Amino acid sequence: MKKTAILLTLGLLAACSPKAQNETSEAASAISADANATMSAAARDTEDATDKALGAAEAKMDNAASALGNATDKARGKAGQALKDAGNEIDE
Repeated sequence: MKKTAILLTLGLLAACSPKAQNETSEAASAISADANATMSAAARDTEDATDKALGAAEAKMDNAASALGNATDKARGKAGQALKDAGNEIDE
């Protein structure tokens, strides 16, 4: 059993020629480059999605503020008219 393990180890060491090591290094570099490109693309996609979501939220908030302003103006007008009507009733 020990002889088999030693022979297997020697065979693996022999297989790691400089050419094999170079090819392994090149493959690792290619995988690393692909991983970095994928991460960069994911970061850009996330940033774009965040910008889009924040833009949509800002538009909704602007619309809500505008609607609230319009409702406030309408309520002021009605309150003012009610006060005028009450004043007229008192005068009569």
